[in-house]
Amino acid sequence: MDIKVLGPGCPKCQQTEKIVKEAVSEAGIDASVEKITDTMEIAGYGVFGTPAIVLDGAVKSVGKIPQKQDVTGWLSNK
Repeated sequence: MDIKVLGPGCPKCQQTEKIVKEAVSEAGIDASVEKITDTMEIAGYGVFGTPAIVLDGAVKSVGKIPQKQDVTGWLSNK
């Protein structure tokens, strides 16, 4: 599973990355979590608000810090 956290590195983006990593760890899923900070690469996903989460190429969240249970739900539905 490939997870990307999109954002410039602001506190909300850092919190989102932390939540995603915790959810992956707790779920025991084999996934790579990558932080994308390049604005052109972020825009390439059609995302213009951060933080955002991309799970296996699908944008799951934009412009807000997700709840851990939301992330866990996305992981279990893959």
